[in-house]
Amino acid sequence: MRNFRQRSRTLTQYQEQIMKQLSHRFSPKSGQSGFTLIELLIVVAIIGILAAIAVPSYQSYTKKARFSEVVSAVAPYKIAAETCFQDAGTLVKASCDNTPGALVGGIPAVTLAPGTGGGVAAGSGQLSGWDALTTTITMTAVGAANAPVNGLNGETYVLVGTSLGVGRPIIWTRGTASTCIAAGIC
Repeated sequence: MRNFRQRSRTLTQYQEQIMKQLSHRFSPKSGQSGFTLIELLIVVAIIGILAAIAVPSYQSYTKKARFSEVVSAVAPYKIAAETCFQDAGTLVKASCDNTPGALVGGIPAVTLAPGTGGGVAAGSGQLSGWDALTTTITMTAVGAANAPVNGLNGETYVLVGTSLGVGRPIIWTRGTASTCIAAGIC
């Protein structure tokens, strides 16, 4: 037992000695404190690289989020066109029209002014391309090519609705005329 205590003491003393050596080795020498200029420059460079990557991604994300209002604003026009088609059995202009002054078939009127702080431009929601089984809805974002509003430049979202026959559902597809495709926001 005595031998064990003696070894235990020497082990504890040995540990204390190592800790003292390590604390002296890693403690700042007199006159030294803080980070070196190189370390600070490396940190600044890393932050700059991260910012250069993050800012464009964030701008793209916010533009897509703003344009989502335009995409969701098409819903009442889609529902109204589908209801009109089921009621009238056709999508021709005489049965389903929302041209200003000629509202027919329960289709909502086109937007007259952009919403407060919204992304939908005036004149959005116009039905066109009337055919017995086909119609087109065009939604436009606020802004213009040289005058963006809330990051939007007047991109369009075009939906083409086609039915295979009376009593069949309308299948909606994004039209190739949608300028939001090239902008990468829809």
